[in-house]
Amino acid sequence: MTLERVLAPLDAALPELEALYIDFHRHPELSFAETRTAAELARRLEGDGYEVHTGIAGTGVLGVLRNGEGPVVQLRADIDALPVEEKTGLSYASTARATDEHGTDVPVMHACGHDMHATWLSGAAALLAEGRDSWSGTLLVVFQPGEEGAGGAAAMVRDGLFDIAGKPDVVFGQHLVPGPAGWVLTRPGVIMAATDTLRVTLHGRGGHGSRPETTVDPAVLAASVVLKLQTIVSREIAATDSAVVTVGSLHVGTAANVIADDAVLEVNVRSFDQAVRERVLAAVERIVHGEAATAGAPKPPEIERSGAYPVTENDEAANEALTEVFRGHFGADVVLPAPLITGSEDFSEFGRAAGVPSVFWLVGGFDPQTVITAMTEGRFERDIPSNHSPRFAPILHPTLRTGIETLVVAALSKMRHPGVG
Repeated sequence: MTLERVLAPLDAALPELEALYIDFHRHPELSFAETRTAAELARRLEGDGYEVHTGIAGTGVLGVLRNGEGPVVQLRADIDALPVEEKTGLSYASTARATDEHGTDVPVMHACGHDMHATWLSGAAALLAEGRDSWSGTLLVVFQPGEEGAGGAAAMVRDGLFDIAGKPDVVFGQHLVPGPAGWVLTRPGVIMAATDTLRVTLHGRGGHGSRPETTVDPAVLAASVVLKLQTIVSREIAATDSAVVTVGSLHVGTAANVIADDAVLEVNVRSFDQAVRERVLAAVERIVHGEAATAGAPKPPEIERSGAYPVTENDEAANEALTEVFRGHFGADVVLPAPLITGSEDFSEFGRAAGVPSVFWLVGGFDPQTVITAMTEGRFERDIPSNHSPRFAPILHPTLRTGIETLVVAALSKMRHPGVG
């Protein structure tokens, strides 16, 4: 059987892939600074016989394996880390630090599993290359920088990704989640939310902290805006719809006895429906301007959209077909429906730009008994670290195997096979 032949070397490869994962985890790199990671991934692709293209959108890597007539299949993994200080207690925990885009020294951690994503795809690419006599077609292996709010997928497309090797016929991707290791979760249609990040500058009039009557205090204005924004979801969005509005950052002032001139807020919006998305964004703008006017701000606020990802939406027919293949390989007891995820991804930019179907699924990576017990006792949200947590720490096995196999299974489900029309 084709799949069995391609997967046969995996057992022997797992120790080396475990070492690769640990190396990536120890040496995380921020968005568009993934130079060490990209170099190692490119080196491995070259060793596996791929035509390798580097420097796409700065640190993106494309491996092309042309293997006769057949479909063109793209597999994608993101490779960037986050400005998070690791608190996992792992023997291979990151102690890395870097300078972020604002020039600030920050800790760096793979707190979202992109080190696992990179290892999965590197392992799958090696297996598919070694087993190329079992399939026919073209494989595009994409290691994407800057997924964490930095727009890396769109940047790779703009930088000529599809000009290099042509457009794929289908795009596949996956994400590590804090579910039971060995589980594979799929969903037709929308699986992850759209996101919009706004930078709001509120203008006041500064002065001495002892004489607030001579000022327009941007701290008070910012506090009012933060509280009022929380009424959007509770009072302007129907209970049958979903949205999230979060103020994740608020900066104002430099000293206790000084009233500042300005306050800056970073606002994040999540939504699953375009009409809801537009309504929430309009409400944010209305509230910000309205509160500024009420406070007597000397000039209107500024609202800058600093990032936006569309919903991650799976092609329903392609998702259904792949889900059935997954069930046949892994078993129906571990291939389960995925919930709607309020997190966001830029994976869908590839399929949208190419005009082809795409499918994105989730792979569990935490101890199954621990997760299932927490779920049944209602402690999951409290006790199981989520993506972006400083305590996010997947178990290595069977997580490594499962994620590699899903990519191989997905790729082979679309490729031609010898003797098959």
